[in-house]
Amino acid sequence: MASKPESILKELEANKFAPIYFLQGEEPYFIDKITDFIENNALAPQDRSFNQTIMYGKESTIASILTNAKRFPMMADRQVVIVKEAQNVFEIGKENGDQQLIAYINNPLPSTILVFAYKYKTLDGRKALAKELDKKAILVKSDKVPEYKLSPYIEQYVKSKGHSIETKACQILAESIGNNMEVLTNEIDKMIINFNEPVKINPGHIQQYIGISKDFNNFELTKALSYKDVNKANTIINYFGQNIKSHPLIPILTLLYIHFSRLLLVKANKNLGERELAGLIKVNPYFVKEYTIAAKNYSLGKIIDVVGYLKEADLRSKGVTTSNAVDDSQILKELIFKILH
Repeated sequence: MASKPESILKELEANKFAPIYFLQGEEPYFIDKITDFIENNALAPQDRSFNQTIMYGKESTIASILTNAKRFPMMADRQVVIVKEAQNVFEIGKENGDQQLIAYINNPLPSTILVFAYKYKTLDGRKALAKELDKKAILVKSDKVPEYKLSPYIEQYVKSKGHSIETKACQILAESIGNNMEVLTNEIDKMIINFNEPVKINPGHIQQYIGISKDFNNFELTKALSYKDVNKANTIINYFGQNIKSHPLIPILTLLYIHFSRLLLVKANKNLGERELAGLIKVNPYFVKEYTIAAKNYSLGKIIDVVGYLKEADLRSKGVTTSNAVDDSQILKELIFKILH
């Protein structure tokens, strides 16, 4: 079974290196993080010029990669060979190329660390190459972090940096930035660099250092809709309309679709307790009250209508259902009006 990126990073931080790493999956952030760690830490700086080789998939063949991997290090204990954009090595997945790799996997040079950064794709797990990598090398699968796991991830990431974060602040980051892990972690790092001592991050910190308003953000919009707070919802979308580049429509539609899909589950399981509901809809128990109130504020028929409104808004934003140009802020205003009235 493919290893998780977090466990491999812990091993690398403990200075435990393996002969072969095959990093694959849809989320490039973790692939880059592992690759960068090996590139920057496996060798002492003075050893890199002779013993570190960076290759690129489009320019490389299996034969050239393995030729480099089979070299012995010069005046050092190990050498590193990194194949970036390895998904562009056209022989991977072809029988001849796979057989060459399998032969090396079965007899790797112990003094070489060979890394394949195979982004946005995964190997066919039924084929021999994936099976051999799983048994005899480090095969890592880097999946997209689903939305419901973002808050726990943010909390753990902030903790790893020596700080803590309020639940509401976590949710603001998760719902405003989404699961682009590179952007998310960069924004957190940009904020944390301002703190000399451990702090508990709150919405005010996020507004001050990242620029996400503590009052006008995706989290507050869904909350206003849950409570049917018409004035607040309209204030937020007017703010979004004036700052449309910072609040693009498609991520908002995605978030609202997730929100109202959860309400359908709450409606269908209203006899469950708070903890059971939290597990079912995959949110922190802290937020279950909002969903139970929203489920009382919206009938089942209305929630189904809202899902239809969201699909219609998505099509309009792509110019599918209208011949007239309508800007995103107008689409959002009309959508929120339909939801609330």
